Amino acid sequence: MIEGKVARVLNSRELVINRGGHHGVAPGMVFVIMNPAGDEINDPDTGEPLGEVNRPKVQVKVLTVRPQFAIARTFEKIGGSSGILGPDMSTLFYGKPATYRTLRSDDALWEPITEEESYVKIGDPVRQVVDE
Repeated sequence: MIEGKVARVLNSRELVINRGGHHGVAPGMVFVIMNPAGDEINDPDTGEPLGEVNRPKVQVKVLTVRPQFAIARTFEKIGGSSGILGPDMSTLFYGKPATYRTLRSDDALWEPITEEESYVKIGDPVRQVVDE
């Protein structure tokens, strides 16, 4: 499993991770961006700390690989509705098109953003998603 960090937020759907071809990254790989501040878990009986749980922010898929870094984009579709057959069973009415999850905190469509406008930050941990 490849782990790294967010090196830069390019726009509302793309970011750079600090791992590339020299680290085994290939196009199509999926990574999850994690919240670096974990939720501390305490034992309910003793109150002793048991550890932390890190929560995922968003998943991205690698588009471009360079030797030392990779560019990845959000790919999860949100919202929208599928087509519906009309009463005559031959006419297809199209619903609202789906949009893609962005890095913006308000989940707007793709557009340039600054790091301050993004909930993904430089230095956020990145972890490869491995199918089991």
